[in-house]
Amino acid sequence: MTNKKVLTTRFEKMNDPTDVQDYCALSGYEGLKKALQMKKEDILEELEAALLRGRGGAAFPLGKKWRHLFYSKGSPKYIVCNADEGEPGTFKDKALLDFDPLALIEGMTIAGYLFDSPQGYIYIRGEYRHLHDRLNAALENARRMNLLGKNILGIADFDYDIRIISGAGAYVCGENSALLNSIEGKTGRPRVKPPHLADVGLYLKPTLVNNVESYACVPYILRYGGEAFKSLGTEDGGGTKLICLTGHVKNRGLYEVNLGTSLYEILYSEEYGGGSSTGRPLKFIHFGGQSGPIGSVSQLEDCIYSYDGMWDKDLSVGSGAIVVMDDSVSIIDYLTQVAAFFTHESCGKCTPCRIGTLRILEMLEKFQQGMGMPGDMQRFNAMLTHVTQLSACGLGQSASTAIFSAMQAFPKEFEQVIDTKAEKVQEVMW
Repeated sequence: MTNKKVLTTRFEKMNDPTDVQDYCALSGYEGLKKALQMKKEDILEELEAALLRGRGGAAFPLGKKWRHLFYSKGSPKYIVCNADEGEPGTFKDKALLDFDPLALIEGMTIAGYLFDSPQGYIYIRGEYRHLHDRLNAALENARRMNLLGKNILGIADFDYDIRIISGAGAYVCGENSALLNSIEGKTGRPRVKPPHLADVGLYLKPTLVNNVESYACVPYILRYGGEAFKSLGTEDGGGTKLICLTGHVKNRGLYEVNLGTSLYEILYSEEYGGGSSTGRPLKFIHFGGQSGPIGSVSQLEDCIYSYDGMWDKDLSVGSGAIVVMDDSVSIIDYLTQVAAFFTHESCGKCTPCRIGTLRILEMLEKFQQGMGMPGDMQRFNAMLTHVTQLSACGLGQSASTAIFSAMQAFPKEFEQVIDTKAEKVQEVMW
């Protein structure tokens, strides 16, 4: 498959990524200008034809989400960018903010025009503090060129501006409703849903929330058409995807791949991962960050990196993180670190997540020491199921994803941590 660059085509080609003239010299703002010549219904049709699935992890079709907001009653409508990117192993949005921030701004401005929105917000994670100045410079340069602010490009009543909001390092604020609460100055904890954020979102008004990569794709779709974008991917998801390769691979870093690329090629070809960096056989891959599933290398030989291709293997594209581990890594040790992350990041709002993530961590630490007892696996399964089914938001609901998938892929490693000679404990202690 010939790879076509959509999101990284301008990377390191501009003297100043915040300079609007440099950006326009490389096809910048052509998407917005074309959108301004189209009927709004036609814009929605192009986005739906592109079959761009949300690049934050949930993979919901962007066209459907935008259509829902378009016909949602209520005014004003707000445009929000989730640039929190708290998923470990994920740094694609950071790269876009660093090397092509105006692509995000253009995508959000197209949304501002489509929804007659007066205001957009970029919620950027606090750890990206060094990128705040770059993003602010890009916004100010866009204002100087009459691409933000009042009467954009001389169009009467096309008034739209974007403001930056800094997060404080809370992983849970990657959940959209928690993010909106944080923007409003409240504690960053998830809301009860329904209602949907497209109906009752920021300041109780209809709100669009997408992540950086999703917005950055929109100008390309408007410039070349939805079908052209879709043709770069597969029938279940159009376009290219930014992936973040880390762990025990030779060529760690950020890559843009067409959806539909062979996972074997991503892991082993010199164009991408280049195979094992340690000389030892690769053992497993963790997809989509800590909230994503784990797959053994042996089950992935014929896997296609697409939405359906990954779902067919009980895996997911997620945020685009691909963490690769060799056979020196104990799956129990790895999962213990994953569980520690969720325990630390739980906001504490709901009991299943607040207490359950801690109990999961304690059980894995017990397994690490080889002190598991008969009946522990049944109790562990009950814990994981309860936390998944009863937690209020995606954090708790996905805290067990990696563990469940690893238990299927490596059952013997879990069997080995049970002391079969120990007396069986009857009660469920959690």
